[in-house]
Amino acid sequence: MNVAMYKPSRVATRTREFYRGTLRHLDERGIRVLVGGAYALERYTGIERHTKDLDLFVRRHDVDALMRELAAHGCRTELSHPHWLAKAFCNDDFIDVIFSSGNGVAEVDEDWFAHAQPARVLGHPTLLCPPEEMIWSKSYVMERERFDGADILHLLRARGADLDWERLLRRYGAHWPVLMSHLLLFDFAYPSERRHIPRWVREALRHRLDELSGQAPLAQAVCYGTLLSREQYLIDVERWGYRDGRAQEGTMTRKEVADWTAAIEPKC
Repeated sequence: MNVAMYKPSRVATRTREFYRGTLRHLDERGIRVLVGGAYALERYTGIERHTKDLDLFVRRHDVDALMRELAAHGCRTELSHPHWLAKAFCNDDFIDVIFSSGNGVAEVDEDWFAHAQPARVLGHPTLLCPPEEMIWSKSYVMERERFDGADILHLLRARGADLDWERLLRRYGAHWPVLMSHLLLFDFAYPSERRHIPRWVREALRHRLDELSGQAPLAQAVCYGTLLSREQYLIDVERWGYRDGRAQEGTMTRKEVADWTAAIEPKC
């Protein structure tokens, strides 16, 4: 496997040294992290984005130790959303410390590390989030102001033939329609690239769809749209009597749901 090398010129010198020093410091302290976000996306797809942040993915039980080390490294830290996200700020640069997803579904576990891929980020040897887990976690991001569908399609275009599809299907579990929806979009966006998705994956999902079509509707009104957008399906829960799919899944507490909802930025 080729190991990616990121050109220093793409990032300002001060920022590059800060991020590289942070990665080196965490390595020396024995704190395992995975690099995701723009750096991983570029490695897998060739798409370059200029961002001022570094996304680090960690196990939940490592968050406290990681935040202490970042504070000792000169950063101001905060546990922004206790169910999935912490942040560290240093001057104009900042680090996102991610240990789950905003909907509480895609928690970072040992498999993220077992299937991580080696790379050099800003000259430092490290590990990237696996493409399968990137697809899984990104596929639920369907907010009004942000939709990660294009990232997923670009990952499928670049890496579809090499993905561990069995593991990816296991990741989705009962949420397989979310994956299927992105595969249909992939077929629409790239009609000449359908070979990147194995035939058996399509057939397995079609079989599940046939089975689903023959099942009786749920007796209880549940809206799983809240797993896709924390804002756009609130009307279903607050006014139309649907149970919140996040509570049904048991991935978030009522307080976490309330706090995550309260953090929605007001519209002008």
